[in-house]
Amino acid sequence: MIEIERKFLVTSQNFKKDAHNNYKIIQGFLSTNKKRTVRVRIKGEIGFLTVKGASSKNGLSRFEWEKEISMEEALSLLKLCKKGIIDKIRYEVNVGKHTFEIDEFFGDNTGLIIAEVELNSEKESFSKPDWLGKDVTGDIKYYNSQLSKTPFCKW
Repeated sequence: MIEIERKFLVTSQNFKKDAHNNYKIIQGFLSTNKKRTVRVRIKGEIGFLTVKGASSKNGLSRFEWEKEISMEEALSLLKLCKKGIIDKIRYEVNVGKHTFEIDEFFGDNTGLIIAEVELNSEKESFSKPDWLGKDVTGDIKYYNSQLSKTPFCKW
Protein backbone atom coordinates (compact mmCIF):
# COMPACT_ATOMS: atom_id res chain seq x y z
CA MET A 1 0.00 0.00 0.00
CA ILE A 2 3.02 2.28 -0.16
CA GLU A 3 3.32 3.92 -3.56
CA ILE A 4 6.83 4.83 -4.75
CA GLU A 5 6.96 6.94 -7.89
CA ARG A 6 8.95 9.53 -9.78
CA LYS A 7 7.23 12.34 -11.64
CA PHE A 8 8.54 14.27 -14.67
CA LEU A 9 7.45 16.95 -17.08
CA VAL A 10 7.16 15.75 -20.69
CA THR A 11 8.97 17.67 -23.43
CA SER A 12 7.23 16.40 -26.57
CA GLN A 13 4.30 14.38 -27.90
CA ASN A 14 6.63 11.55 -29.05
CA PHE A 15 5.38 9.25 -26.28
CA LYS A 16 2.03 8.88 -28.10
CA LYS A 17 3.50 6.76 -30.89
CA ASP A 18 4.73 4.22 -28.32
CA ALA A 19 1.60 4.16 -26.16
CA HIS A 20 0.03 0.71 -25.89
CA ASN A 21 -3.05 1.99 -24.05
CA ASN A 22 -4.90 5.22 -23.28
CA TYR A 23 -8.09 6.19 -21.51
CA LYS A 24 -9.94 9.26 -20.27
CA ILE A 25 -9.84 10.14 -16.58
CA ILE A 26 -12.17 12.49 -14.74
CA GLN A 27 -11.42 13.02 -11.08
CA GLY A 28 -12.35 15.23 -8.18
CA PHE A 29 -11.30 15.58 -4.57
CA LEU A 30 -13.42 15.20 -1.46
CA SER A 31 -10.42 16.21 0.69
CA THR A 32 -7.13 17.91 -0.17
CA ASN A 33 -5.71 18.06 3.35
CA LYS A 34 -1.87 18.01 3.45
CA LYS A 35 -1.94 14.82 5.52
CA ARG A 36 -4.43 13.01 3.28
CA THR A 37 -6.32 13.37 0.05
CA VAL A 38 -9.51 11.57 -0.86
CA ARG A 39 -10.08 11.25 -4.59
CA VAL A 40 -12.99 10.08 -6.72
CA ARG A 41 -11.98 8.95 -10.20
CA ILE A 42 -13.65 7.65 -13.31
CA LYS A 43 -11.03 5.85 -15.38
CA GLY A 44 -12.54 4.77 -18.67
CA GLU A 45 -15.75 3.07 -17.56
CA ILE A 46 -14.69 2.20 -13.99
CA GLY A 47 -15.05 4.23 -10.78
CA PHE A 48 -12.50 4.38 -7.97
CA LEU A 49 -12.24 5.89 -4.51
CA THR A 50 -8.66 6.57 -3.40
CA VAL A 51 -7.11 7.76 -0.15
CA LYS A 52 -3.50 8.99 -0.22
CA GLY A 53 -1.41 9.88 2.82
CA ALA A 54 1.22 12.58 3.16
CA SER A 55 4.32 12.22 1.00
CA SER A 56 7.70 11.33 2.43
CA LYS A 57 10.16 14.23 2.83
CA ASN A 58 11.73 13.52 -0.57
CA GLY A 59 8.32 13.14 -2.23
CA LEU A 60 9.05 9.64 -3.54
CA SER A 61 6.63 7.57 -1.48
CA ARG A 62 3.30 7.75 0.30
CA PHE A 63 0.48 5.54 1.52
CA GLU A 64 -2.21 4.83 -1.08
CA TRP A 65 -5.43 2.86 -0.73
CA GLU A 66 -7.78 2.43 -3.68
CA LYS A 67 -11.09 0.64 -4.11
CA GLU A 68 -13.15 0.09 -7.23
CA ILE A 69 -16.67 1.52 -6.94
CA SER A 70 -19.64 1.48 -9.29
CA MET A 71 -20.01 4.13 -11.98
CA GLU A 72 -23.21 5.29 -10.25
CA GLU A 73 -21.33 5.75 -6.96
CA ALA A 74 -18.47 7.58 -8.68
CA LEU A 75 -20.82 9.97 -10.49
CA SER A 76 -22.69 10.69 -7.25
CA LEU A 77 -19.47 11.30 -5.31
CA LEU A 78 -18.09 13.59 -8.04
CA LYS A 79 -21.04 15.90 -7.34
CA LEU A 80 -19.78 16.27 -3.75
CA CYS A 81 -16.19 17.09 -4.74
CA LYS A 82 -14.51 20.42 -4.25
CA LYS A 83 -14.36 22.81 -7.20
CA GLY A 84 -11.71 21.98 -9.79
CA ILE A 85 -12.42 18.69 -11.55
CA ILE A 86 -9.39 17.18 -13.32
CA ASP A 87 -9.86 16.12 -16.96
CA LYS A 88 -7.05 14.21 -18.67
CA ILE A 89 -6.09 11.38 -20.96
CA ARG A 90 -3.63 8.86 -19.56
CA TYR A 91 -1.27 7.06 -21.91
CA GLU A 92 0.69 3.96 -20.92
CA VAL A 93 4.13 3.47 -22.44
CA ASN A 94 6.49 0.58 -21.70
CA VAL A 95 10.12 1.67 -21.40
CA GLY A 96 12.52 -1.09 -20.45
CA LYS A 97 11.00 -3.02 -17.56
CA HIS A 98 8.77 -0.13 -16.43
CA THR A 99 5.48 1.36 -17.56
CA PHE A 100 5.26 5.13 -17.68
CA GLU A 101 1.84 6.70 -17.18
CA ILE A 102 1.67 9.99 -19.07
CA ASP A 103 -1.17 12.40 -18.29
CA GLU A 104 -2.15 14.98 -20.88
CA PHE A 105 -4.34 17.52 -19.10
CA PHE A 106 -7.30 19.49 -20.47
CA GLY A 107 -9.54 22.29 -19.23
CA ASP A 108 -7.73 24.72 -16.93
CA ASN A 109 -4.64 22.47 -17.03
CA THR A 110 -4.34 22.35 -20.84
CA GLY A 111 -0.71 22.38 -21.92
CA LEU A 112 0.55 20.36 -18.97
CA ILE A 113 1.85 16.84 -19.60
CA ILE A 114 3.28 14.82 -16.72
CA ALA A 115 4.83 11.34 -16.72
CA GLU A 116 4.98 9.06 -13.69
CA VAL A 117 6.81 5.81 -13.19
CA GLU A 118 6.14 3.50 -10.25
CA LEU A 119 9.12 1.85 -8.63
CA ASN A 120 9.69 -1.02 -6.22
CA SER A 121 12.21 0.96 -4.16
CA GLU A 122 13.31 4.57 -3.90
CA LYS A 123 16.75 3.64 -5.26
CA GLU A 124 15.52 1.56 -8.22
CA SER A 125 16.98 2.66 -11.56
CA PHE A 126 14.95 2.96 -14.76
CA SER A 127 15.45 3.89 -18.41
CA LYS A 128 14.62 7.50 -19.28
CA PRO A 129 13.03 8.04 -22.70
CA ASP A 130 14.02 11.12 -24.74
CA TRP A 131 10.66 12.84 -24.12
CA LEU A 132 11.20 12.86 -20.37
CA GLY A 133 11.97 16.34 -19.04
CA LYS A 134 12.52 17.96 -15.65
CA ASP A 135 12.10 15.79 -12.55
CA VAL A 136 9.24 17.30 -10.48
CA THR A 137 8.98 14.49 -7.91
CA GLY A 138 7.85 15.96 -4.61
CA ASP A 139 6.88 19.35 -6.08
CA ILE A 140 3.33 19.59 -4.75
CA LYS A 141 2.14 22.07 -7.39
CA TYR A 142 2.17 19.11 -9.82
CA TYR A 143 -0.01 16.91 -7.59
CA ASN A 144 -3.49 16.49 -9.08
CA SER A 145 -5.01 17.64 -5.78
CA GLN A 146 -3.16 20.94 -6.14
CA LEU A 147 -3.88 21.26 -9.87
CA SER A 148 -7.57 21.09 -8.97
CA LYS A 149 -7.12 24.15 -6.69
CA THR A 150 -4.47 26.11 -8.60
CA PRO A 151 -4.59 24.96 -12.23
CA PHE A 152 -1.76 25.31 -14.74
CA CYS A 153 -3.49 28.25 -16.49
CA LYS A 154 -3.09 30.37 -13.32
CA TRP A 155 0.68 29.87 -12.87
